[in-house]
Amino acid sequence: MPTRTDLISGKTVVVTGASSGIGREAATMLAGRGAAVVLAARRSERIDALAASIREAGGRAIAVPTDVTAAGDVRHLVDRAVSEFGRLDVLVSNAGVARLGRLDQPAGDDWSAMIDVNVRGLLNGIAAVLPVFRDQGRGHVITTVSTAGLTIVPTMAVYAATKNAARTIMEGLRTESTDGVVRTTEISPGFVRTELADGMEPSARERIQLGMREFGLDPAAVARAVCFAIDQPDDVEIGALTIRPTVQG
Repeated sequence: MPTRTDLISGKTVVVTGASSGIGREAATMLAGRGAAVVLAARRSERIDALAASIREAGGRAIAVPTDVTAAGDVRHLVDRAVSEFGRLDVLVSNAGVARLGRLDQPAGDDWSAMIDVNVRGLLNGIAAVLPVFRDQGRGHVITTVSTAGLTIVPTMAVYAATKNAARTIMEGLRTESTDGVVRTTEISPGFVRTELADGMEPSARERIQLGMREFGLDPAAVARAVCFAIDQPDDVEIGALTIRPTVQG
């Protein structure tokens, strides 16, 4: 029986939040399957090193320092992808932050950071890629949401709200794109061993990191889901995937 053609090879994929965790693993995996990857993150030294590593392994990659909360940065990111590789097929909008805390303990800066990165960052990406996708006649937007938005627990209300806002935006994009030009996929990871907890206050960080250590998934599990969504024919849309440890409640 013949092997199906790999539909990832030859595509150009922008990955935000590519400096660590899910973004880093997805970019590496996609490059290994023949995609040209454009790595975006604020930590330029990390994405520079990753791009060099991918090129040394025979892949195609460039690094573009990007703050997804700045619309100009994201437009520049998309322009670089198109100028370097001739087209842009997929945006993996993966950059995200989590700042946990109860609603009776207001933390305005933390709330603003989550809204800016998790919601505005996604919107900036969509606004930047849609003109390119429309001109090409094809494109795919993938975003990382979270199981935190499926089951709301204390201290996660604002974080979950930003992830559910992202779900709403993606569903809106889907319903506005039934002409077959733009595909959408939202991926909801559960506990994954990433750096997401690093910016949390100490007690929350310790609790989340404990769960990550005890039963968190390797980021590669989510990266495989990203690849699965991309590796589909143009008339197939993988709308939503939930990836979590089998023991997670």
